[in-house]
Amino acid sequence: MVCYLIVCRSLTYAQRTERALAKAGVNAHILRSPKSIGGEGCSHSVKVAARHFSAALVVLARVGLSPKRVFAAHEDGTYEEVSF
Repeated sequence: MVCYLIVCRSLTYAQRTERALAKAGVNAHILRSPKSIGGEGCSHSVKVAARHFSAALVVLARVGLSPKRVFAAHEDGTYEEVSF
């Protein structure tokens, strides 16, 4: 099952993202970004199921929380950056 990782610039930003999605009824949770997508330093992501991804982007745009980067996480452990 594919899910999406919304990479955030800080833990606080990830917390705001998760909270905004929860208020809109979108199930999401915070995790440390995998090293292969996190870049330099520590990075946090918000994980969203594929079926909720479109709704999540709409919610984030509405509240002014634009993602830094977004990756599709595939079942085989690979990540693919996606446009949003």
